[in-house]
Amino acid sequence: MLKAAHFEKIRTVAVILIALFLTFLIIAILSEDPIQTILVFLLEPVSSMSNFGNVIEMSIPLMFTGLSVVLLFRTNLFNLGAEGLFYFAGIVASTIAIHFTMSHWLHPIVGILAGGITGALLSAIPGYFKAKWNVNELVTSLMFNSILFGVGLYLLNYKLRDPQAFSNASYKLQPTALLDQIVPGTRIHTGLILALLCIFAVHYYMYKTRWGYELRMTGSNRSFAEYSGINTTKVIIMVHVIAGFLAGMGGSVEVLGMYTRFQWTSLPGYGLDGALVALLAKNNPLSVIGASLFLAYIRVGADLMARMTDVPSEMISIIQAVIILLISAEQFLKFWKTRMLLKEAGIHE
Repeated sequence: MLKAAHFEKIRTVAVILIALFLTFLIIAILSEDPIQTILVFLLEPVSSMSNFGNVIEMSIPLMFTGLSVVLLFRTNLFNLGAEGLFYFAGIVASTIAIHFTMSHWLHPIVGILAGGITGALLSAIPGYFKAKWNVNELVTSLMFNSILFGVGLYLLNYKLRDPQAFSNASYKLQPTALLDQIVPGTRIHTGLILALLCIFAVHYYMYKTRWGYELRMTGSNRSFAEYSGINTTKVIIMVHVIAGFLAGMGGSVEVLGMYTRFQWTSLPGYGLDGALVALLAKNNPLSVIGASLFLAYIRVGADLMARMTDVPSEMISIIQAVIILLISAEQFLKFWKTRMLLKEAGIHE
């Protein structure tokens, strides 16, 4: 008998399959050769080391922002500020990569730490507002996204911009600040190792330490946690600091690992994508790996599909929209969960 404890995993798989089915159905309607188009979408990302490398590369920033949002969601905080923190931390890391001279092993470490600390300090502000005055964290985080983007764009245009560049981009980052590539023939860089280490560290923190227990208790029921003697104000501020540090690290790693200049003239979107990763991972740190790889895989597949067939890459928006819609729908498959619980309890309908 299938245990009810596995319900959420099965529910997530069902959501993904439904989203893919709807996508294939639309492809069948639009494409002149739907079978070939679907095969390109599904198989082309693993058809070569270069394409598979693109999947891994795209998953790295998703791991950082997904992990950041997992911590917040697990504490029952609907904060979407990772987007602005990711962007602004990239500006900070770029500034250090351009204007400071260090050895090759130290330069990227300083840049990444500077971006992470910047993210932690900025994230602590909405965390303090939430903990002390119960200010809605969604409102403050979205407001901070706009503020950080505006300030970051000002710094890019008036402090970092290279007048000799053919686009709105910064001066070139010093080679000593760039992350090393670890897989020949791809752009997979050492940021992948750092992302995996952060995931395992957060998993240990969340499930093996007293502070992680306090985080989970605060997320389950803040009033009960306070009654039990947990300082929920401290927990909320601390989780914002850690989440901000991870988002800031993600922005720094992405810039130093994938670019030779800072050239984001709009928010890159990875912060908001982190919310989708967290939903797919069901707020489990280890599941962030699979969720990030899946999202990166379908995006690379959609991009290759747009290049090689007659279906545009915007089709990927359908998958993401359906996933968000169904996962956020609490009643989806709830009847099945009820039946499993009744069977486990030995109650027949």
